[in-house]
Amino acid sequence: MIWTIFKKELIDTIRDRRTMMTMLVIPMLMFPIILSIFVSISSYFEETAANKSIRIGIISNSKIFTSQFSTIPPGILGKHELVFYSDSLSLRKGIHDKQVDIAFCTSSNYDESMVSKKPAKLNVFYDVTEVGMDERAKVISEVLVKNAQTNRLSELKINSQDITPVETEYINTASPQQMIGEFGGAILPYLFIAFGFIGCMYPAIDLFTGEKERGTIETLLTTPVKRWKLLIGKMLVVISSGLMASTFALVGLWVSIEFLDIVKDQQVLAIIHDILNPKFLFSMFGLLIPLTVFFAGVMVPIAIYAKSFKEAQSIITPLNIVMVLPAMIGFFPGISLDFTTASIPVVNVVLASKELIAGTLDWSYYIISFIVMFIIASLAVLISFRQFGKEGSIIA
Repeated sequence: MIWTIFKKELIDTIRDRRTMMTMLVIPMLMFPIILSIFVSISSYFEETAANKSIRIGIISNSKIFTSQFSTIPPGILGKHELVFYSDSLSLRKGIHDKQVDIAFCTSSNYDESMVSKKPAKLNVFYDVTEVGMDERAKVISEVLVKNAQTNRLSELKINSQDITPVETEYINTASPQQMIGEFGGAILPYLFIAFGFIGCMYPAIDLFTGEKERGTIETLLTTPVKRWKLLIGKMLVVISSGLMASTFALVGLWVSIEFLDIVKDQQVLAIIHDILNPKFLFSMFGLLIPLTVFFAGVMVPIAIYAKSFKEAQSIITPLNIVMVLPAMIGFFPGISLDFTTASIPVVNVVLASKELIAGTLDWSYYIISFIVMFIIASLAVLISFRQFGKEGSIIA
């Protein structure tokens, strides 16, 4: 009987064009569209910033600085135009008014300091809000400093190796998979939570509040079927809708990576292909199923309580923000899955998914996360059953 109710309600749900858009079309197209637009815009601004002809302001009466500046390779300076100022006030105003992009100002005793082998003062001005100016200013400054150091060591007849007692080499011990999991692993759980919630929302409202508005819920309750079977059959449709929305969002992300040339590094692409294996997908859905059941268990009592579709939507929609907020934890560095975080609903799914992608998951914490979500989901279903059993909530 539950299967019969499930099939009947699923067919009605599939016939609803709005629900199908929410479950299938939007999740599948969202990531290809967003990622392609984001990559195109990002690439455009990066290329524009790299090829932009910059105006460089200079305040200096130093012949040494002028000669050092003239030895900077054209490839580092790029396209540029020099603008000379007489004082720092007019130079600051020039940067503020976008007349110059980067400016260098030497101290009045710059040459004396260089000749006497003392530190010479060089001020570098730039607007950090201008894309690429921070990086270009630092690159030019580093070249100037390095050239000055080389000249001074040459004058002192000192080999740079003689004053370099230690050569430090920083070695990254994290595997490429761990780095992908750390920096990009928060996207998947965020995707699952957001689209899973939205996928559950419209069917939950339609199958309960919608039937109250249409006056068909009373007819359904007169059939010789136990009420809990009616509830389970309807909830299975809500859960299936959430799972389908999350699945098609994942498919959309896969299409974006595979066919839109978003990931240009072949090594990274190979790692992503290696991550998306049957074991990974099975483990992800092991957490996703109780999470979606929890979403359904939260929405169904609200949908049963609400008197109209609009009222149910106005109550459930703000909950999306509350449910998605824990997914933001996945973007914070330093927060890992342990006994405490594995015991926090929704947060445990985010962190377990992140570590699953990185390949650093402790399966004991995965089991704890699953048990916690299973308990929370069971309590949500129990609340739904009690709410569905109240005549005052069922009858509009």
